[in-house]
Amino acid sequence: MAEFSGFPKEGSAFLMGLEKNNKKEWFDAHRDEYENSVLEPAKLFVEAMGQRLHAISKNIHAEPRVNGSIRRINRDVRFSKDKSPYKNHLDLQFWEGGTERCGSCSFLFRMYHDRVVLGVGVYEFSKPGLDAYRRAVVETKSGTALEAAAAKAKKAGYDVGGQHYKRVPSGFDPEHKRATYLLHTALYAGKRHELPADVSNKKFTAFCFNEYKKLLPLHQWLVDYVAKG
Repeated sequence: MAEFSGFPKEGSAFLMGLEKNNKKEWFDAHRDEYENSVLEPAKLFVEAMGQRLHAISKNIHAEPRVNGSIRRINRDVRFSKDKSPYKNHLDLQFWEGGTERCGSCSFLFRMYHDRVVLGVGVYEFSKPGLDAYRRAVVETKSGTALEAAAAKAKKAGYDVGGQHYKRVPSGFDPEHKRATYLLHTALYAGKRHELPADVSNKKFTAFCFNEYKKLLPLHQWLVDYVAKG
């Protein structure tokens, strides 16, 4: 496989065009642009990023294929009021753990024509994962480690999210010092970045990897206390 040399400008132009013309007819007419300037570079990027992430853990999945680390560009519109058939961005996911992406802790990547959103986390806990998460929140050692990991992510400019409930779930102390975390059904951190000039060359992998390293404490906490739950 060739080496990643950046996302070409034609890729940004395609994503901008898709944002304005989100219709099957337009996509079909520009399918070659998608495959050559978005999908093929994405495969090379996943391969290159995987080599870097494997220095953190050999258990991180970086699969350079659609329905692997590359999410489908088609939207699931079955339960959405928005019937636009396509995403106007490129979604990538590098997950640690088993073969299933869902419920695993992942390094996340979403690129629009003018920006990239990088993050880490679990966007929906499984029932066992949620139970493990709540136990870890209230336990002193793991709970303190969570606060430290979240603080490092916030210091790096990342927003920490995943809160869902307004009330602490039954069986837990609503006055607990980490009660806010008990309102979560997910835990993730993300930040929007303007597309750097290096997006069009191989240095883009270094840019993303350096951002991911800032989120490593939160990722590792989720792997240690939730993903194994």
